[in-house]
Amino acid sequence: MSEKRGDGASSQSVVAPGAHSLAEILSQPQFWARCVEALQRPGSLDLQCQYLHDAKEVMFIGCGSSYYIALAAAASWKMITGRRAQAIAASELLLYPDLVLAGSSGVAAVAISRSGRTSETVRAAEFLERDKNIRTLAVTGTTSQALDQVSSSTLGLPTCEEQSTVMTRSFTAMLLGLQYLAAKLAGDDALIAALTRLPKLAGAAMDALHPRIREFVGSRKFDDYVCLGQGPFYGLACETALKLTEMSVSYAQSFHTLEFRHGPKSIVGPETLLFFLLSEQGYDAECDVLEEMKSLGATTLTIANRADERAREASDLLIELSFELPELARLAAYVFAGQLAGLYTGMKKGLDPDNPRNLSRVVILDED
Repeated sequence: MSEKRGDGASSQSVVAPGAHSLAEILSQPQFWARCVEALQRPGSLDLQCQYLHDAKEVMFIGCGSSYYIALAAAASWKMITGRRAQAIAASELLLYPDLVLAGSSGVAAVAISRSGRTSETVRAAEFLERDKNIRTLAVTGTTSQALDQVSSSTLGLPTCEEQSTVMTRSFTAMLLGLQYLAAKLAGDDALIAALTRLPKLAGAAMDALHPRIREFVGSRKFDDYVCLGQGPFYGLACETALKLTEMSVSYAQSFHTLEFRHGPKSIVGPETLLFFLLSEQGYDAECDVLEEMKSLGATTLTIANRADERAREASDLLIELSFELPELARLAAYVFAGQLAGLYTGMKKGLDPDNPRNLSRVVILDED
């Protein structure tokens, strides 16, 4: 998706709008395989498990997409390890530390930042380490950045070199890495094996869903978007909404699926696209909402591992992953559809999803 433009004796490569984002989205399964390989190396997680072994509670901290990783990771952590965990926006910790830390004891923290330079996240990790004596694990897509320097340890993921402003591959890789770490700490060999099988299965799923999303977006026009998920899928619904907002400058909201009934459903109509991230555990109740919204005239895009006839009839586009894996091992693949929908919606509107307006790759605040 690039072309060369002559300029006298010199030529310059011009990358088409969205080319970086598309390449990074499609490369996710292959990059996950590299992540799993790195995490499987002997001793690669020894230090991290040591810091987290005795923690009664783990705080997952981030900003933007990294906060949505925190939401999904905290839910995964509780389900995998049986220990308390919570997701915290870095700004909340900085502005309301007594509120966030009230009643906490035996706490460890995980600070998430693609660049390792996000000001609020770096300051939050520094505050915990220096002022509260709380050990912090850095999770980044880079190396040797400020977050690594202020944290006690760093999760050993391969460098994720995204050229797009918007997080895609780094989001899923860091989530996968944190799930793998939780399984390692819990001694859950079955989940580790499932996460190891995920990249190959996800590659086939991506190949199948990519053209369907492109065609669906190309043939329809929407005014706004709503993304719905429960439990560990709620953070993924938030991330799906953010991708649509960032890459296509569209209005998108996210809710817990069943909460959408309590007021927000007033916006339902054919011009609003509803994303349903259907879980296995809450399938029947969530499918009730899907059917209800379809009866109210909604346009629906549903992502499920396996769907029954109810979901098929109530979905304008149904994406079935069909993975023979535990539910938690499948989480990362649920954001594929939203990433691609955001990309192709932005391109359809004549925008460059690689470089959304008003955004930068890293939010760095001026020092006081």
